[in-house]
Amino acid sequence: MRRPVGGDVELPGDRASREFTAFAEEHGARLLRAAEYLTGDRHSAQDLVQTALTKVFVAWSAARRGNTYAYARRVLVNAHTDTWRRRRWREDLTDRPDDRPGGAQVDHAQWASDRDELTRALSVLTERERAIVVLRYGEDMAERDVARTLGVSTGTVKSTTSRALGKLRAHSETSDPKEHDHAQR
Repeated sequence: MRRPVGGDVELPGDRASREFTAFAEEHGARLLRAAEYLTGDRHSAQDLVQTALTKVFVAWSAARRGNTYAYARRVLVNAHTDTWRRRRWREDLTDRPDDRPGGAQVDHAQWASDRDELTRALSVLTERERAIVVLRYGEDMAERDVARTLGVSTGTVKSTTSRALGKLRAHSETSDPKEHDHAQR
């Protein structure tokens, strides 16, 4: 549509576009952090967030009726699930000391080490276990909300969480003692 000459008239799509842009700016870093934990690397996470935000934008009229962040998070997790369902092989996880979401001042060496340790620990989990742990503890979601987001029962979330935490404990016990001492400092 074209604006009338001298056009101070706001088109309906302009307002929705501004609302979406404000939403993406406010919640983009949080979605990226969740995506990084789901995918294990920054570049895949950026692609995942871009895919999710594109889908949210297309469905913005539906997304903005409720909790837009919860809607976007569900789209993000579903897009990730679609990705790993199609993939018949696992990528090697690589880590780069990228900037931390939010741009806070940090000790980059320590942050990179912590992120690497977390990525290695999460890599021992299955995709479903990783998604549940990230949503439950990284996103601080209640079990019933995780279940609703992933389309599984609350019992599945509880049992999968228990199994995943057991794997993470076993991984931390078998990891390099120097790394373990470093992580406790």
